[in-house]
Amino acid sequence: MPRGFFITFEGGEGAGKSTHIRLLAEHLAEEGREVLVTREPGGSPGAEAVRHVLLSGAAEPFGPTLEAILFAAARLDHVEQVIRPAIARGAVVLCDRFVDSSRVYQGVTGGLDADFMATLERVTVNGVMPDLTIILDIDPEEGLRRAAERRGGEGADRFEKETLQIHRRRRKAFLDIAKKEPQRCVVIDASAPRAEVAAAVARAVEKAMPEDETDGAKRGTGDV
Repeated sequence: MPRGFFITFEGGEGAGKSTHIRLLAEHLAEEGREVLVTREPGGSPGAEAVRHVLLSGAAEPFGPTLEAILFAAARLDHVEQVIRPAIARGAVVLCDRFVDSSRVYQGVTGGLDADFMATLERVTVNGVMPDLTIILDIDPEEGLRRAAERRGGEGADRFEKETLQIHRRRRKAFLDIAKKEPQRCVVIDASAPRAEVAAAVARAVEKAMPEDETDGAKRGTGDV
């Protein structure tokens, strides 16, 4: 059975990650590929429980180190229970956030030591890294406006509520990752009309995904 393909979507708040994952999943399923849609933090039963703790802000008083460890614990469960088995059976895995978000949120703006973050990452992914990372880039002010519109009357989560300056640092950090790892990362302007962004995403995936890794995939789309 051919190996699957692992695609992650990264970017700031309100960049449209969930929307474009859904559109890409529909596109790939129409081509006859098995697609698994998942997210971080979360994606597996154990990781979803940790997601609530993280996004509610319950872990915030204990500092970024504990948050990073909780993200790592959730990712370890997610990788072993969901992502690795899906890749092994030949599925295309689409994940809303992965290691780059930890590098940016806990590493860059959380101020955690780079060696500590690298160790956490190495242990938790255990060799499972994205084949392609799509970074949806948007001005943080516009992204936060979109995020507020999306959630309606609900309050901002643990990370949305932070200052515009922090969100701008995160944007730069994502773009820095893309510059350092151009073989893996593709930056797409998320401020463009939805159809244009979706087309750019589809082109990036088509270019990156070897045909021989998709020929044997099964039809269908699954969500975790």
